[in-house]
Amino acid sequence: MSETPTPQQALVLWRLLGRQGTALNSEIAPKKAERDALQKAGLLAVEKEGRSSRLTVTDKGWNWAGGHLRDPLPPNVRVLEDWLTRLHHHLEATGATLADFVGPAPERPPPEPKGRASRTKRPATKAPRTLSGGQLRTRIEQAYLACTDGRRARAVRLSALRAQLADLDRATVDAGLAAILSGDKSIRLTRISDPKALDAAEREAAYNPAGEPFHEIWIQA
Repeated sequence: MSETPTPQQALVLWRLLGRQGTALNSEIAPKKAERDALQKAGLLAVEKEGRSSRLTVTDKGWNWAGGHLRDPLPPNVRVLEDWLTRLHHHLEATGATLADFVGPAPERPPPEPKGRASRTKRPATKAPRTLSGGQLRTRIEQAYLACTDGRRARAVRLSALRAQLADLDRATVDAGLAAILSGDKSIRLTRISDPKALDAAEREAAYNPAGEPFHEIWIQA
């Protein structure tokens, strides 16, 4: 091709420059003839990357683009032609370059080693535990006694109780607390009315069934 890209070839460069000068071939999907012509003219570099190829505008391509912002483009992309004209006037007025305006391409991650791709183990998602009402009641009492060193008739913050029941999801623990409120006379939930006595963790741990949060649990002697 000549030193001047055709309007269709110029569109390939403008798409790449809109991505800070580089993109995978699969992202731009140019026609092979246009890509090859730009590469032959030295305006575009093509290198293998994974299963695709990476297209990168060369210094020669950047220089061409900076001086041809007002070149005509195909009629169906006239809006781009108008915006490039506005950009030309902006750069001319400010003294900036096209590279200044576009900015550097983001740093690319290092390529994966050849062969079997390494798989990063994801942390296992904790599945909700399914407990009967009696089992849940027992777990809550055990957690309470762990917080009080085995003593009863002591106030235990729900934040401490939930920490002892960390293997249970919040909905399961809340179901146990709801059962206590519905008629377990040996256990009761209480509120702390002084807001200064509560920090963010205590407020987060509160059991709030109907707009009135409970903050402590008691098990009678």
